[in-house]
Amino acid sequence: MTMSKKTNIKQIRNIGIMAHIDAGKTTVTERVLYYTGRSHKIGEVHDGEAVMDWMEDEQNRGITITSAVTTCQWKTSQIQIIDTPGHVDFTIEVERALRVLDGAVGVFCAVGGVEPQSETVWRQADRYNVPRMAFVNKMDRTGADFFNVIEMMKEKLKANPLMIQIPVGKEESFTGVIDLLAMKEITWDDDTMGAEYTTNEISPEMKDEADEFREKLIETVAEVDDEIMDLYLSEEPIPPADLTAAIRRTTIERKVVPVLCGTALRNKGIQPLLDAITAFLPSPVDIPPMPGIHPDTEEVLEYPPQKSAPLAALIFKVSMIEGRKLSFARIYSGTLVSGTDVYNPSLGKKEKLSRILKMHANKRERIESASAGDIVGIVGLKNSSTGETLCSEKTPVLLEKMEFDKPVISIAIEPKTHADQEKLEEVLKKFTIEDPTLTVTTDEDTGQTILSGMGELHLEIIISRMQREFKTEVNVGKPQVVYREALESPSQGHAVFDREISGKHHFAEVNLEFKPLERGDGISFRNEAPEDQIPEQYAAAIEKGTKDALESGFLRGYPVVDLEIVLTGGSFNESQSSDLGFSVCASMACRDALEKADMFLLEPIMDVEVFLTDQNMGDAIADLNTRGGKIEAITPKGDVQVVTATVPLARMFGYSTALRSATQGRGTFTMQFSRFDKA
Repeated sequence: MTMSKKTNIKQIRNIGIMAHIDAGKTTVTERVLYYTGRSHKIGEVHDGEAVMDWMEDEQNRGITITSAVTTCQWKTSQIQIIDTPGHVDFTIEVERALRVLDGAVGVFCAVGGVEPQSETVWRQADRYNVPRMAFVNKMDRTGADFFNVIEMMKEKLKANPLMIQIPVGKEESFTGVIDLLAMKEITWDDDTMGAEYTTNEISPEMKDEADEFREKLIETVAEVDDEIMDLYLSEEPIPPADLTAAIRRTTIERKVVPVLCGTALRNKGIQPLLDAITAFLPSPVDIPPMPGIHPDTEEVLEYPPQKSAPLAALIFKVSMIEGRKLSFARIYSGTLVSGTDVYNPSLGKKEKLSRILKMHANKRERIESASAGDIVGIVGLKNSSTGETLCSEKTPVLLEKMEFDKPVISIAIEPKTHADQEKLEEVLKKFTIEDPTLTVTTDEDTGQTILSGMGELHLEIIISRMQREFKTEVNVGKPQVVYREALESPSQGHAVFDREISGKHHFAEVNLEFKPLERGDGISFRNEAPEDQIPEQYAAAIEKGTKDALESGFLRGYPVVDLEIVLTGGSFNESQSSDLGFSVCASMACRDALEKADMFLLEPIMDVEVFLTDQNMGDAIADLNTRGGKIEAITPKGDVQVVTATVPLARMFGYSTALRSATQGRGTFTMQFSRFDKA
């Protein structure tokens, strides 16, 4: 069946489910698919059968790596879910999912509460202004504490949680929830896999608690919504429809985060979650139009989310599946039609859409067209890549590009056999098309192929996929840290380029000055050369030549960062000067300045959080100290201590093994890039 014809855009919900690793995010998604009729049996992550985790690596490791998109129908709404990974090495997947979502559900473990990675993802969602709800999962586990998670949300996420439900019982005795909007008690039937549930009056022993939390719910909404405040102050009864409308309004305005609870593994709590997603999270019409610019005039354009508006769609992900390129796109306005041409303004090229697919994890269904609000797979785009816009040539628009972090860790790889040698280049090309945070370079001195990414796990999985999906065997060198280089003090460079290239004489003279900037300030260029020494038309070539030369540093060939390039002067010749001459001359002047400069290396510093029991504390802290770590805080969390530290990445290789042996396998840690600092 093709749902897109019937579904009104107001009934579409584009949501992501985001969480810390192991909070049960994929299990929640599996249950959603089961109860909405998209899966006929429930897949379990721990059996390696989850529908959304269809890559073999995901099933072997029990984690979600690639965001998959799936569409399901709940009552009159169409919910398009983008499943995002919880592991920090895959933040790119989270970033690109958040970019195209309208709303999100944060899943928190009732025992662990707000864990470090869920904090990271939450902050990413803040950056993209995504309205959210929360689902407190694993209410049946020993140590589950719903109200503690609410407190942690306030304290760690600076969120304003709005309890729409409270649990009935906890741990082993968790039986259901009380719906504070309808003031009813909901219990699930274990015999029907939770597909059937009953709604009853609230039991007498829970009545007082339910009344107290219902009052809190109304107070919380009244604080952020004037209409409810007026009714609350006049002590009039608040009509349920008005309260629901106010919760929807304030959720979309990101003033509150509705919170529900349940246990996905025991099939309790999913249907009310689906109801809440459709009731409180925005449709594509409820959020501001995605702004873009005209590629030529740079005028700001905003197209409404309507089928008839000009086309604007963003490619947020590219996958190579069975050797074919599948692009995932979110349509913000207009309509895509199978078999027609679209325009990519970044490349200035037309591309043919051979097929449009409605995605269900790894199964797909062909559709003739898709329009505003839809998220679809597209086959046939040859040149377009992640972050690029598709539009019509008559009404070109460039949507805001996606920003990606630069890699911090590298490994050298070499093919094991001659047959692998032939495949390697092609396989690496596929991976870099899929994942913009992965880069492949060749070491000039050794001729080795260098693969760089966001962390050890990131690179491990790429190597494992290489062997399994593409039958390409490689030898892997030890991980290397990707350093940066920086200047201690200002430096000047000068060069003259005067030679013949393929029958034409080129002349250029360039004087540059380099000034160090603060950490993280990047590279800037300023032209102070008098017009009679260097005409303005050559400034762009000089800037490009210098920046290209800085990419391969001076000390050890790492990129130079955090400096201002000042073009101070030089000379030109009317008949013999050219962009090419000035570009080459600028890179020679850059070399000259770097040779004279006092330079130093910058190394990546990581934020590390280690989770330990009291008895392992001493050993673990001693180990971090030997790695040059700075301990920033030790905070108790339940029966676990959380040690927060910053450590140079170079000293963190093999840390997971060391931590496991020091803590008899009980300690865990998360690590993410913090900044570059003097090595």
